[in-house]
Amino acid sequence: MNVDLYEKVWMWIAGVLIVVFLGAIIVTAGAQAVHPPSHVETINPEEVWDSEEFSSAGVETLPDGRTVVTMVAEMFYFEPMEIEVTAGKSVTFRVTSTDVIHGLMVVGTNANAMVIPGYVTEFTVTFPKAGEYLMVCHEYCGTLHHEMQGLVIVNEEEA
Repeated sequence: MNVDLYEKVWMWIAGVLIVVFLGAIIVTAGAQAVHPPSHVETINPEEVWDSEEFSSAGVETLPDGRTVVTMVAEMFYFEPMEIEVTAGKSVTFRVTSTDVIHGLMVVGTNANAMVIPGYVTEFTVTFPKAGEYLMVCHEYCGTLHHEMQGLVIVNEEEA
């Protein structure tokens, strides 16, 4: 079989590139311990209401000024169903589920997360202006899924 020179050159270039790319993956993943960013926090779904954090679900302002909302999603409601936060401040949501997969979406914002039993979902959102924002479950969770909603009341920024 006769292979032209330019075909041999391109085969060698492709082979070298494959070796270089595989080598880069091996070096970064192994030797440098570089891994994709990931943080998984688990919780036993049967013990959510007994846990220190989720037994008192609600809004908490930390000493450093950050706002943390702790929520539990259950068929067919959020606990708490209504929360109040301040416009312009970052709000960190920490949400878990005790029964089935739920979704949490705050309409009119970029807040959109999956809430999976056994895991704590965490995301941060800033509400730019005061108003009322509907909070809905966007993952089918049973016959009354359409009634699973809550309200985020965003107050004016304190002067």
